[in-house]
Amino acid sequence: MRHLPSWARVLGLLLLSAGWGSADISLDQPGLVQREFVYEEAPFPECHASTLVETPRGLQCAWFGGLEEKDPSVGIWLARLEETGWSAPKEIATGVQADGSRLPCWNPVFWQEPNGPLLLFYKVGPSPSTWWGMLRRSDDAGATWGEAVRLPDGILGPVKNKPVRLPDGTLVCPSSSESDDGRDAWRVHFELTRDLGATWTTVIPQPSVIGAAPIEAIQPSVLLHPGSGGAISLQALGRSRSGRVFETWSVDSGRTWSPVTLTALPNPSSGTDAVTLRDGRHLLVYNPVAKGRSPLSVAVSSDGKSWRDILVLESDPGEYSYPAIIQTADGRVHISYTWKRQRLRHVIVDPSQLP
Repeated sequence: MRHLPSWARVLGLLLLSAGWGSADISLDQPGLVQREFVYEEAPFPECHASTLVETPRGLQCAWFGGLEEKDPSVGIWLARLEETGWSAPKEIATGVQADGSRLPCWNPVFWQEPNGPLLLFYKVGPSPSTWWGMLRRSDDAGATWGEAVRLPDGILGPVKNKPVRLPDGTLVCPSSSESDDGRDAWRVHFELTRDLGATWTTVIPQPSVIGAAPIEAIQPSVLLHPGSGGAISLQALGRSRSGRVFETWSVDSGRTWSPVTLTALPNPSSGTDAVTLRDGRHLLVYNPVAKGRSPLSVAVSSDGKSWRDILVLESDPGEYSYPAIIQTADGRVHISYTWKRQRLRHVIVDPSQLP
């Protein structure tokens, strides 16, 4: 990291005192264009689990917010990046039931279908072991929303991170389940839909090799790799209880997946996200430690196997977690993440400037 001039160090300390930055995070890191909060004030004290999407109306961010995680007040909120900055948070989904009772919402995930609707996947229920999948559609890029539809039993939709779209239009939704049945309570799976959520197929990775302890893992992200014979090769990475990021691979466009194994990347049982750039490189946003949720960093890889940390987004004490990452049409990369459960940070990266 290069040394900042004295005026920049003073500015950094002023921003830190206002809650805007970290004294040891340089805005002069190669590739780092901008860091800001999505909102300064909101009608809820806590937020978590953001998602990003580029729409015909521009960049949008959604998250769950309320009194605290698991509280019935928690709903799904949205802000839109406009010429003057981020719009004020607006609630776009709740867990209100037919009898008038209310349950908490969880983990929104956006998908913008090319020349089609904007999809909002989210979960409703008392806890991750009992929640169910929900889906809302917007035909005007999020200005208005259709009725909330419950997904079929056993289908959650993308559980935290965005789907990937195959050339035939199939959405591969990275998903997982959490149960209270003791051993191997966390399980990765994939949900495929060819018709934007009308029908679904579930694919479970192959069992662990004989004699190997099952790896409890959730919340995958999917990367794209060159395939052979017309098939798409996919790699999923994500959160585990084993102190390291897990992975599983598919060489047949997501129809089958290899057993879940552990990478060399540390993971403190916290969510990650990843994206394949248009130039073929892969970026991973994660907490590169075995415990805690700081620091939060970005790593790059050319093959999904060897990773190199290139940016530090946060390193102060506290929670910086549950990132979302996308690449927009202008080539820039956008990242959002939870900042101490109080706000959401938005970061812009120019991948052409990354080391």
